[in-house]
Order: sequence, then C-alpha cells, then structure tokens
Amino acid sequence: MKRPFWLCATLLVLFFSIAGEFHPLSAAERNVLFIITDDESPTLGCYGDKAAVTPAIDAVAADGLIFRNAFATTASCSASRSVVMSGLHNHRNGQFGHEHHYHKFASFHDVARLALPRVMERAGYRTGRIGKYHVAPESVYHYETVLNANSRSPVEMAETSRAFLTETDDDRPFFFYFATSDPHRGGGIDKTSKSELKPDLFGNKPNRKSYPEIEEVFFNPEDVIVPAFLPDTPETREELAQYYQSCARVDQGVARLIKILKDAELFDKTMIVFTADHGMAFAGGKTTVYEGGLRVPMVVRDPYQFQRGVESDALISHIDITPTLLDFAGGLDTEANAPKNPLNVKKFWNERDEAVAENRNGGMPFDQYHGKSWMHCLANPDDDHHEQIFASHTFHEIQMYYPMRVIRDAKYKLIWNIAHPLPYPFASDLWSASSWQAQLAKGQDAPYGNKTVGEYVHRPEFELFDIARDPDETTNLATSPGHQDILELYQAKLKKMQQDYDDPWVMKWDYE
Repeated sequence: MKRPFWLCATLLVLFFSIAGEFHPLSAAERNVLFIITDDESPTLGCYGDKAAVTPAIDAVAADGLIFRNAFATTASCSASRSVVMSGLHNHRNGQFGHEHHYHKFASFHDVARLALPRVMERAGYRTGRIGKYHVAPESVYHYETVLNANSRSPVEMAETSRAFLTETDDDRPFFFYFATSDPHRGGGIDKTSKSELKPDLFGNKPNRKSYPEIEEVFFNPEDVIVPAFLPDTPETREELAQYYQSCARVDQGVARLIKILKDAELFDKTMIVFTADHGMAFAGGKTTVYEGGLRVPMVVRDPYQFQRGVESDALISHIDITPTLLDFAGGLDTEANAPKNPLNVKKFWNERDEAVAENRNGGMPFDQYHGKSWMHCLANPDDDHHEQIFASHTFHEIQMYYPMRVIRDAKYKLIWNIAHPLPYPFASDLWSASSWQAQLAKGQDAPYGNKTVGEYVHRPEFELFDIARDPDETTNLATSPGHQDILELYQAKLKKMQQDYDDPWVMKWDYE
C-alpha cells in the first residue's frame, strides 16, 4: 500500500544538504550503487526506529522508496550473499554455507551464466567491489575491479571508491558493490563495561575511539529498542548499544558516498540500493528463519522514478536483486527471466580450462532466475510482487547442520525444522554473546524473548504463525486443533515451492 513517507522538517533540511536539488531525468545515466551491510536489521530511522541515528539513509529513503516487507532467504553470510549475487536460492546455487576456512562451500561453476557481476558486465557495465565478499568461486562472481580498504571504516571505504565511481576514461556506466563488515560482531569485548559479562564491540574501537573521519555516535543502553525476540536484560541492552553505534558508522559511509556522487554530478545518474545480508547478530536473529533473521532493510532511490518518499508493502526477497538490477540495466529478458546476452558457460569454462571435469550445475542447467524484477514496484508502489516467499537455510558454519524451510505470505508463516530432533546449533559468536550467556546461566526455563532458553534450543518439527496478527511469532499454532487445516494447506504449499525451486531436501517429506 502506498502511503506518504514520514518526513520531519529536520530530515528535509538534512536531505537537501546532502542530495541537492533534483535534476531532470534526461541527465540520468544508469549507474548502480549497491550497498550491503553485514548483520543489520531494519534498525533505521526511516523504518520508524526512534533510537537509530541514520540520517543519510533516511534521506535516501525520503527521495526514494522503502520496501516494508523485504526478506533474506537465509540468515547466514555467505549463503545469503550468494543469493543476492545469483538470483537463486542457495540450496540451488550450491553455496550451502560459509566459503572461508574449513567450511569451504562454493557455488556451482555454471552459476556464472546468471551471476550478478558477470551479467552486468555483459550488459555493458564496468563492475567493481569493495569490502566483504564471502562467496566462491571468484571466477563465477567476478568483478573487473577489486578495491581494498578497512571494511569496518566506511568513510575510508567510500574515499577509496571515489576514483572508480568518478572514472571518466571509461564511458560505460558503473555497477559498484559496496559491502561493509559493520555491524557484524567482532573486535573483542568492551572491557570498560561494569557488567560481569562484557558486551561485544560489534566492530567499534575500544575506549570510545573512532575510525578515520567518523564521528562515532555512542548510545545509552537505556535508550535502545529491544526487539521482541530478545530478552530485555542489561546484557542485551549493552550489546544493542554497541550494535547501534556500528550501524550509525555505516550511515556516515553512505553520507560520504552520496557526497562523492554529488560532487561529480553523478547523484542523479545513479540508482542507489541499500540492504543487508540478513538480520542482526543475536540469537533469535542471525542464523534463524524467524523474522529477526530474515527481515532486512531495502531502501531504493531510482533517478528515473517520479514517485518519491513512498513505501511499498510488496513481499520481496533477496532472490529478486540480481534480476531487478539487470532489468534496470536493460539486460533482462523478462519473458525468459534470464539475461538477454547469456554467457555460454560450456564454452567459457573450456576456454579457461577450468572446472572442465567437475560437476558444474548439479544436473540441471541454470537457465532462469528464481527471483523476478521489482522495478514495477518503484513506478507503482501499490503493486504486489510475490504472493509468498520461500526461505532455505541448511548451514552457517560447517558444524551447524540444521536445515529449515519456510513459506511466508501476508497471513501465515510455516517453518519446517527438518532436523528438529537435534538441538539448535549456535554460531560461535552468538553462543559467546553476553546477551545469550546471561540467560543460559539461569537455566532452561529462563525467558529468552518470546521463548525460554530450552524452547529456543529444542524446537518442534513445525512452527506455524498467524503472522498478520502475531508478527512477533509468539504463538505456535502447529499443534492447535483449530488450525490443522491451515497447517496442512501450508505444508502442501511449502512442498510445492521446494519442487519449483529444485530443493534436494524435498525428499525428506517421503522418507523421514
């Protein structure tokens, strides 16, 4: 549903100071700046978060469109990024989990036919990236230009990107992938905390120090917003204060990118997309398929659109990003839902003498995207997109086998915990989090958000939520006598989506 976007006088002043006045669309060139953060929920001012300090992203939203119902397909870094860069669910592209260290997951080589940087290059773009990459093989997800900077220092990243963004010797439009490591956990713990269990720093420098050209924003734990899936404890609030600081630093990087584009008269020649790989790095968010793990921000400013400061309630998914950006670039065959100028992958790998004898496609050709372009939603924010979305999680770290499949529409959400007899596995950083450890120490009956500690670890086979009436997923209706017809209906829908998306785990319906 289209609604006037909330905008206060302060934000208006800020927006025009950053963005300048609007230029005629005839001046636009079809550049693409794609910004993806690491483990960030929609904790942004433009999403109504009153604690967040995100003026630059809010200003982009004020001159663009907010998707209120944007979802990752899996709340795991590598797996999710492979979906973003392929338009395919990770169970199909082969990136089941992390690519680094001993985890060693990688996409099938023939994904190169659909891979975002490959198809954008073939559509006439110069391609570049900076920051977190985290997918494999590089030859599949290949960018012509790779820039290096501290991915915890977003203003430094933006400045390092300046030369690429403002290149004048190459007349091709640019596609640039800007990937921060904020607000991922990391950097140690805050030793200045008076709590026995110290909060993670979320990439913030210790002792209130700052990164180059960053004015760090420090948050009082009393002022943060505690999501419903987390326990409202001192430990949680301290960690959220660190998380919000890291998010505010990302925003300053976005502000610098906008300034660079404006200074070079490129702001009104560039589509800007801001999203995250998945939700925040807290137990109940990251690695789960609950709303806290899958719901992501999606803010888009397209200089070709006349409707500004609007919202869309359409259901969209990370599988839609690659076909959408290719559609914007003019390279999408909308009838085939595939590139107009597809790469001949057999010839490509033979000429490279690479992966010639390997299993390159899992037995099925990569001939179309799972997702579809949402460009029509930018022109008509009242439009629907997907009737239902699908999520597919199998691994995070290699030790964390816990396949889950999800179907969600505007009314209900069904989670199938395929490995439900197993205890739910933890990512190492989430296990050690003070917000989790504080509750774990209190025992299995200790509250953890809408669950107990024991209920979080030991899950039922099916979880059915009336998501329209129960957006915080408080009540599992799967065993409710009055909802068995709904359960069976959504089980059938889930199985059908698994078949449509070539999910190998569909066979679990038959023999387990």
